[in-house]
Amino acid sequence: MKKSHTLLWTMLFALFSLSARAEITFPNSVYSNLDYGLYWFDYTDAQKAVAGQSNPYYSSSKKTVIYIHGWQNGSVTNRSRETLNRNGSGGPNQDLAWYWLDRGYNVGILYWNQFADESEVKDAEAKIHSTNGPRGMRWKSSNGSYNSGPNQSVTSLLYTALVNGLPNFTGSELRIAGHSLGNQLALTISDKLNTAVNQGNLSGAYRPDRIALLDPFYSIGQKSYLNNQWTGERSKAIVDTLKAKGVAIEAYRSSPVTSTFLAGDDNKSLMNSIAFSELKPWNFNWWQVAEKHGAAVTHYFWSRAFNPLTLDSSSTQVPSASASKSVIKTWMNKNKGVIQDSGAYSATPADDDFKEKARL
Repeated sequence: MKKSHTLLWTMLFALFSLSARAEITFPNSVYSNLDYGLYWFDYTDAQKAVAGQSNPYYSSSKKTVIYIHGWQNGSVTNRSRETLNRNGSGGPNQDLAWYWLDRGYNVGILYWNQFADESEVKDAEAKIHSTNGPRGMRWKSSNGSYNSGPNQSVTSLLYTALVNGLPNFTGSELRIAGHSLGNQLALTISDKLNTAVNQGNLSGAYRPDRIALLDPFYSIGQKSYLNNQWTGERSKAIVDTLKAKGVAIEAYRSSPVTSTFLAGDDNKSLMNSIAFSELKPWNFNWWQVAEKHGAAVTHYFWSRAFNPLTLDSSSTQVPSASASKSVIKTWMNKNKGVIQDSGAYSATPADDDFKEKARL
């Protein structure tokens, strides 16, 4: 069968299979009361990880992927939470977790949406690193009111939730993917996991194997709660530490949110030190910045359904969720990144390929 016909049938089968699955929803109580932490997902359901309790959607011996969302302005009063069904973010009406579940992964999402629901992105960002930011650790209820929060940063809260939700973990892979502001949490939590492993408090299985930064965002300017460091500067220091331990780190840029100085810090030094891919989600209009910002999540998690993506007219693999860890590390050590060369006008990564580009 021709490659194009095989691809077509693969896509049609996936669309048919996933269209029959209902989107996962959450009860009103998770918006009216403070609810954060790790949820494990199955094909049609999700269940919160609770310390000391077994969870039907978690197996300690399986490979594991964890997703962390970003800024959530207005989400709590709208009673909405991100899942890997990307329909609400301009993606397909498909639960992309299915592809990972079929490939033997535990699939989890770390939620911090009630802390992340701020009208100013910097106020949500501060909570990642400190309890002493402009809004402290307040959290939003579905009635629109803000409430005093715990005396721990979001990093500390989610780190504890993740470790408690991964009891006796022996899986061969721990992968953490963070979108937008969530990329900073992917790094800070991974840094704490790495420290715990180094100190002998956790086994080596808890050190992340891979970290994916999905259209990562860092605000501009010094932060008093970080001893006047920029958040991008702090993130780069963590990347350097994790690289030294062999962690594979990849980034996918899909919108001007992270490449326009007035919007955010493009953090070239960080991007130039890891495997970097520039996406072209031209299936959206130029003004659909939010949809383009979310396209990195869709691209990454959907790409696990297909064979590894490649450079034009070659078998050379480029970064994708299906690429091996060794491929990611190869691109980390090259003096070039990649940029999408075809497939820009379709949402699916199935028809995407790439060409090399100069570092930023």
